[in-house]
Amino acid sequence: MSTMDTAKKIMRSPARLYLIGGLGLALLSLIQVMTHANDITSDGASGATLRFSIPLLLAGLGGLWSERAGVINIGLEGMMIVGTWMGAWFGFKEGPWIGMLAAAIGGIIVGLLHAVLTVRIGIDQAVSGLAINLLAYGFTRFLSGVYFPPAGGDILTSPYVKPIALFTVPWVSPHLITLEHKHWFFISDLAGIIAGLITRTSWASLLLIMALPITGWILWRTKFGLRVRFSGENPVASESLGVNVYRTRFIAIAVSGMLASLGGAYISVVSTGHYLENQTAGRGYIGLATVIFGNWRPMGVFAGSVLFGWTDALRIRQSDSVHATLLAVVAIALLFAGYKLYQKKYKSALISALSGGLVLLYFTLQKVVPDEFVTFFPNLTTLIVLAFLSQRLRPPAMAGAPYRKGEE
Repeated sequence: MSTMDTAKKIMRSPARLYLIGGLGLALLSLIQVMTHANDITSDGASGATLRFSIPLLLAGLGGLWSERAGVINIGLEGMMIVGTWMGAWFGFKEGPWIGMLAAAIGGIIVGLLHAVLTVRIGIDQAVSGLAINLLAYGFTRFLSGVYFPPAGGDILTSPYVKPIALFTVPWVSPHLITLEHKHWFFISDLAGIIAGLITRTSWASLLLIMALPITGWILWRTKFGLRVRFSGENPVASESLGVNVYRTRFIAIAVSGMLASLGGAYISVVSTGHYLENQTAGRGYIGLATVIFGNWRPMGVFAGSVLFGWTDALRIRQSDSVHATLLAVVAIALLFAGYKLYQKKYKSALISALSGGLVLLYFTLQKVVPDEFVTFFPNLTTLIVLAFLSQRLRPPAMAGAPYRKGEE
């Protein structure tokens, strides 16, 4: 077997995730040595990344469930808004775990509404999703005005929710932080990342991240998951084989709503401790972007959530970290240019190389990144990544297409 064949085999196996992760961490370690921006892989940045990634992961997995069943769910943002309100209010009244449960139930209800509109009535899926977003915003604004002021909040903010307990892995966490502060190339960076995940971490984070392996197992290892995916690829053939496409889609969209709403509840209950109007800040749409980024696969959604969550975490920490990260953008653009050059796609290679050169020029000339750019950084990352990956995407064949039972 040739070296090229071996490389291709590795890149098709699960080992590619570890390889890409290792190379990415090595790149960040090199950037930290060059720029002295040590916050990029610190335990604080890692912990913040976890908190920012989980809502995106849950919204993305919600979108994955819906789109694998053949229904586009643009209403993820509205479902997250419902989750933030339900989680905060019922968390204030009955405790944070009851708030999370209430958010899950509310998400199921909104998901079923989306299913009725799209699957049963046949309304355009994009129109239904946008309607849910608008309804969620208006309905939660109305409920906030009715319930929050008498309880000590105001029309925009809920009373505070009792926090969920945190955990730290004893002995391991302090040693990893000590190792991080030694600033050894790669090793200290890896220690800092792991330390951030196991130091003062909410039990809700540990519980909700289990949605990732559970989703992967159900959709790719069970008969029901096969029915869900087949309903999104060829609902007519599914129907001919005895699959109840309507019922399958109803269940998938209800799960989609539940996951997205739990993502919203995580923001209000765990991340901030209270409901604040517009606190989802478009994360439902970014969650939808993680589905596209991940090519409609669970691990791809996870990778997209971590990437976007990390850029969001850097935004709220140190602007020099964002400035240093521009070097990573340059390196990735040049690597992509080399790959396209190897494929003899000279136009794409030239565009990538020029893009990398422009970012490098900006990095050299601009010593401090403006606050406006730092705020826009996560959104810019989303746009760049989707633009680079647009040519290799393979969505479910019938996602977004109307389906009526008994029709070809």
